[in-house]
Amino acid sequence: MLRREFLLGAAGFGRARRPYFERMQGADGGWHSSTYGLLRSGQSLTGFVLSALPASTPPGVAAKGIAFLRRHTDSGGAVGRANPLLYDYPVYATALALLAEVRWQRDGWREQVRRHAAYLRTQQFTEESGWQEADAPFGAWGMGGDRRTPPHAGHVDLSMSRHAVEALTAAGESASGPVLTRARVFLSRLQNSDGGFHFSTVVADANKAGGTRSYGSATADGLLALASSGAAKDRINAAASWLRRHHRPDSAPGFEGPAYARWPQGLRYYYAAASARAFAKAGMAADPDQARLIAIGRRGDGSWINPEPLVKEDDPLIATGFALLAQDAS
Repeated sequence: MLRREFLLGAAGFGRARRPYFERMQGADGGWHSSTYGLLRSGQSLTGFVLSALPASTPPGVAAKGIAFLRRHTDSGGAVGRANPLLYDYPVYATALALLAEVRWQRDGWREQVRRHAAYLRTQQFTEESGWQEADAPFGAWGMGGDRRTPPHAGHVDLSMSRHAVEALTAAGESASGPVLTRARVFLSRLQNSDGGFHFSTVVADANKAGGTRSYGSATADGLLALASSGAAKDRINAAASWLRRHHRPDSAPGFEGPAYARWPQGLRYYYAAASARAFAKAGMAADPDQARLIAIGRRGDGSWINPEPLVKEDDPLIATGFALLAQDAS
């Protein structure tokens, strides 16, 4: 039984901003970055935009986007590998494509979901690839591509793992099955004693607040992954408590010192989208100040942009998608 509760986006607030994404849709049906060359292929961006579009979007817009994703799905069920020399975040792209298929339910969507889910399962760090439960990346997901074997984990982080978990759960993965059971092992290693989360067990520099310090976007990701994976309520509640104590409406919390001064603003819209969904998942009231500040930031063309480029939010396609997701979840 496919489950929809983990899908991103909803109807309502985004209706007034719909024309921006409609105008930016390419003739091929995809959405393509004009800011970042890696995202120009549209493979990861198209699934992302389809998740952020309001439900009132004209059916033809979503249909063209879904058709674009299907044309860029390879024989293994992956999206993001059209150019073998320059992958476009295959785990992200495939997870977002799966969620888009479930959300828009065009003809043949169930088979597409099955194919995408099969690929995502191959990308988890598991015993089948030589990883043992004691290994730091066990149960996680990386960027995607060729299957990683010990000791070469490559890049592993919470955001990619959260998206894979949410997609697989939307595809009907059992919380008691091996995939999500392994995922909970990885999540348990990222959750700190204060209830918050850091970002990676493998790449120390990816932990944006330094060391294993808890910070806002990672904690929101962690809460969403915990909830999707069927984790114990006490772990979810601990993450929610951290967010409640540290939340800021205008930027990502948890960063201290001059070395980390750019990150609160750099993660502004990502944090807003993830935290708004995390608040809703934990049964916490939405932050009206956050919604108000995001609304103020809308530009005349219906888009948003973040002048701080640390996580590519200076690309209006990315900032706008996160802003709409944040508002829709509020």
